[in-house]
Amino acid sequence: MAAYAELIPVNVITGFLGSGKTTLLQRLLRSPRMARTAVLINEFGEVGLDHLLVRQVDESMVLLQSGCICCTIRDDLNAALRDLLGKRQRKEIPQFDRVVIETTGLADPAPILYTLFAEPVLRHHFRLGNVITTVDAVNAERHVTRNVEGVKQVAVADHLVLTKTDIADAAAAEQARRILARVNPSARKFDACTDAIDAHTLLRSDPYDPATKSAAVQGWFQEESLRDGNDSADTHDHHMPHHASRHDRQISSFSLTFDGALDWTAFGIWLTMLLNRHGENVLRIKGILNVTGIDTPIVINGVQHLVHPPVHLDSWPSQDRRSHIVFITRGMDQERLRRSLAAFNQLSTEAVAA
Repeated sequence: MAAYAELIPVNVITGFLGSGKTTLLQRLLRSPRMARTAVLINEFGEVGLDHLLVRQVDESMVLLQSGCICCTIRDDLNAALRDLLGKRQRKEIPQFDRVVIETTGLADPAPILYTLFAEPVLRHHFRLGNVITTVDAVNAERHVTRNVEGVKQVAVADHLVLTKTDIADAAAAEQARRILARVNPSARKFDACTDAIDAHTLLRSDPYDPATKSAAVQGWFQEESLRDGNDSADTHDHHMPHHASRHDRQISSFSLTFDGALDWTAFGIWLTMLLNRHGENVLRIKGILNVTGIDTPIVINGVQHLVHPPVHLDSWPSQDRRSHIVFITRGMDQERLRRSLAAFNQLSTEAVAA
């Protein structure tokens, strides 16, 4: 098996119905950086690829002018990715070094991510790159606060792209930004109408791109620290409308900070036990850890039951040497998590001292 960082990255574009996934994908497909990319989508008609079409490869696959291979996902993502690999190995299609998946608007992204981690053949060839979620500024409150799929799509994202701010009224657009900051404060956020967004910006920075990891880690905690400094004791509902649904009220984001070094073994046992018991409710976890016996930090990154292999940074991204862990959870107690991890780390420290 190739080193994890050398596997083919798979970027996932998700978002609720009508949120602009297709428009964003069209925008990305025009970039020369997409030339060696395989794109898995649901229906060609939804993406409007006629002007980009070069030739039909088979009944479910076309070659685009940009060099991309574009395929439909009929029933099974596993089968679609295996088919891509087979055609690539037989040289029936051009070589590709990235895959982009566009999900349906009602999709729970977790099964897609689980497929990449759990299927034995796929995990020898592919790795998860990053998750990009589009959010409609006009309908964000309804889509994100009233639909569990919408909440999860936002919660698991590395990048959030706010769309339709040009037609949303100012109050709705601002409310959408508050919702995104509330549900996923650590994601990098873009405005599709005003920000320069291209394939390089959205696809290059993923959990295993060393050139961008330190900057990404700093971004994980920037909004969280600002919010901690500005919020009152009413942290959980400070940014949310009083009529938000029960789905959204159960989602909370928070960070745990530890001054001393963490024992790596104890942390691994604690995290494994946490995800085994509560993985469905741990929507996202990101952290930079000061580990006993190691001078530079270790970065962790996971979605529900799935955790990327840890990344060792060459240096600390700032003067802060504390361990920071950001959680996005459903119905979990922040203080219980903090006490639990502290207890595991304390027991390990005492065992070593004895």
